[in-house]
Amino acid sequence: MDLMYYIVFPFSWLLNIFNSVFNSYGLAIILFGLVVKIILFPLSLKGKKSMIQTSMLSAKLEQLKKQYGKDQQRYNMEMQKLYQKEGVNPMGGCLWSLLPIFVLLPLYAIIREPLKYLMGLTPEQIQQVADALNWGTVAFERGWIGEVATEFVSRGYEQLYLASLITAENLPLLAAKLGESVNIFIMNFSFLGVDLATMPTWKIWADPSWNTIGAFLLVMVSTGLSVLMSKVSMMTNKMSGHAADAQSEKTARTMMWTMPLMSLWIGFSMPAALCVYWIANSLFSMLQELLASKMLKKDYEKARLAAEERARQEKEEEKTRKETARLERARRAKEDKKGTVPEGVNKDDSREGLRAYARGRAYIPNRYGEVTEYVDPNTMTPVDAKTRKEQEKSALAAQQVNVTEKMDLTGLGKQADEPVSNEDKESV
Repeated sequence: MDLMYYIVFPFSWLLNIFNSVFNSYGLAIILFGLVVKIILFPLSLKGKKSMIQTSMLSAKLEQLKKQYGKDQQRYNMEMQKLYQKEGVNPMGGCLWSLLPIFVLLPLYAIIREPLKYLMGLTPEQIQQVADALNWGTVAFERGWIGEVATEFVSRGYEQLYLASLITAENLPLLAAKLGESVNIFIMNFSFLGVDLATMPTWKIWADPSWNTIGAFLLVMVSTGLSVLMSKVSMMTNKMSGHAADAQSEKTARTMMWTMPLMSLWIGFSMPAALCVYWIANSLFSMLQELLASKMLKKDYEKARLAAEERARQEKEEEKTRKETARLERARRAKEDKKGTVPEGVNKDDSREGLRAYARGRAYIPNRYGEVTEYVDPNTMTPVDAKTRKEQEKSALAAQQVNVTEKMDLTGLGKQADEPVSNEDKESV
């Protein structure tokens, strides 16, 4: 036997016990699902508690995000410190919720290959069973394979169909052929009148028998219970405040419809036996959710109050922020209306006439001499006008002198680089 056989062995052993005691494969699957739920219930409860604790830290996480949001590395470090301080594992809720998948995969293997995992037959022994039961002809007549085959190949669910062919009439022949040491037995796949080895089909009009209709109904019931299970889970998560934000709400609603659609698609791709497990699992999961909500009632109430307090604080912060922004706008409008000068600005340094700030910050007083004081022409007397003209002429002359001096200095600089002639030396 390969490694997978020993991994699946505990699950196959448990399913085998229920099957031998109750002689019903469908009832054995239901009891198997119940036992698995009971075993995993403490872990699921721990996962829900971890989700509640994580939701109660949302307010502190928001503060850290506001404080260190721009520094992602520092934010992650502070977040890890907070989780360690509070003793919370943020991945706890997700990890425990993934455990049912590790149960579903072994169960899928057991249902697909019962001769290997429930009876412990080797590939050679399975081929002997197929030869004794005339597998190729029967499988072709029932539409399980496309053409008559002599060699048995365990593809899809052929091994499951082969196990359903073992009856009380051919069991002694198979036992004699395989030997007394081989544990081969009859499996009762009938459940509520439906053969659980049947592959469900939505084309029920092609074969309107109860077996076909019953297998179809099993898929529909499984899908409907998946939707109901998702709603119950959303309800309990809201009680804990875990799905209070819009993004979590959107994700939960997406999963509520995605998972049932996947169940619907897979239900028509696998034997009806797996649908029985999904139905039982959904029912037990809903009971588990309700039981956990009662056991964690105090924790849920504490988380709900924390979520309400967080929402109240967020509203207060938003109200304070809006009030601060309003006061700032009012202050600026008041300053603009009064024409007040900003702090650190001297309006006399940039005055031109009566227009404050006309020349901007780059204005330098007395750049070209004294500044002529502004006098209103309408109030100027002839004497004042004459004096004003003289002042302007003096300022213009001073400006020209400054320009001439600069040009002379520039000329001397250029002449210093030219060679001195002999006549110039004699004159010196």
